[in-house]
Amino acid sequence: MIANAAFLAAVTLFLLLAWLAGELVFLAPYKASLFRQHGWFMGGVALIVFFNLCALYYSVARWLFLRDSGRKLLHLDRQLGTSDAALDDLGPHLDV
Repeated sequence: MIANAAFLAAVTLFLLLAWLAGELVFLAPYKASLFRQHGWFMGGVALIVFFNLCALYYSVARWLFLRDSGRKLLHLDRQLGTSDAALDDLGPHLDV
C-alpha cells in the first residue's frame, strides 16, 4: 500500500510539474539563473509536496481499503473458535 501511494504521488507530482512548465514558459530565458539561485529551494518544495501527497494517498487508501477489517477479523476469529468450523484442517496448527 505504501508503494502504491508513493507511485501515485510521483505521478501526480510529475503531472503537476509538467503543467507548471507549460504555464511558466515565459520564464524559459531565465531558467539557468533560477535553478542556480533557487534550485535547492524548488527541489525542497517538490520533496515536501511529494511527501504530503504520499501521506494523503496513503490515508485515503487506509480509509478506503481497511474500513471493515476489524469487523471481518472478529467474525473470522469467532468462526475459527467454534467446534464445527469449516476450517477443521487448521485446528492442530492454531495456538488457541
